[in-house]
Amino acid sequence: MKRPQGKGGRKEPANEDDEIWWQAAATIEPLKRGKPRVHQASTDAMPETPIPAPKSQGKSEARSASKASPAGNPGSPQFAPAPRPKTAPSAPPELATFDRKSIRKIRGGRAEIEARVDLHGMRQDEAHAELRAFLGRCHSRGLRFVLVITGKGKPASENERVSPDRERDRGVLKRNVPRWLEEPDVRSIVVSYTTAAIRHGGEGALYVHLRSKDRA
Repeated sequence: MKRPQGKGGRKEPANEDDEIWWQAAATIEPLKRGKPRVHQASTDAMPETPIPAPKSQGKSEARSASKASPAGNPGSPQFAPAPRPKTAPSAPPELATFDRKSIRKIRGGRAEIEARVDLHGMRQDEAHAELRAFLGRCHSRGLRFVLVITGKGKPASENERVSPDRERDRGVLKRNVPRWLEEPDVRSIVVSYTTAAIRHGGEGALYVHLRSKDRA
């Protein structure tokens, strides 16, 4: 420790007590201070504190999180397949008008009747089943023009005795066969129908035009 100096570098005068103190202080050596032993933790060794996720996510963040999620239980809701839209089956086309050229060819014998079925005298349920089976067989064979005989349903003669119920049944096939041809599953293989020529049965028979197998 240095003694205080005055102006010009001259030593300040001191009393006897001060002189003794300064002489003692001159013999004192300062203690060497060691380096502090406080160890600073390395930032590499410190565990990272996870950042808490926000409570709510936006739509875009939710989509990206769902895409990045690892594969899990296939039965969980996030793996459920998206429902497929239900498509209604297309309805078969309506029956068309019978082609005039085809009618002339059939009536004139230039186009052949490829098959025929006679429903005359059958009960309604029998006739209905037979008609459907007949048309199905003809279509599977690739036939185009067929003949369906229904009967004209003439009224009973004076000599024929029939019950009132039987009288009402006369002509029922003539009325019902066109209705049966309008059924959706039958329309899928039938293009059109029309009244046959006299030599093929007239009003008691129908020409039926079947669809091509490739277009059914």
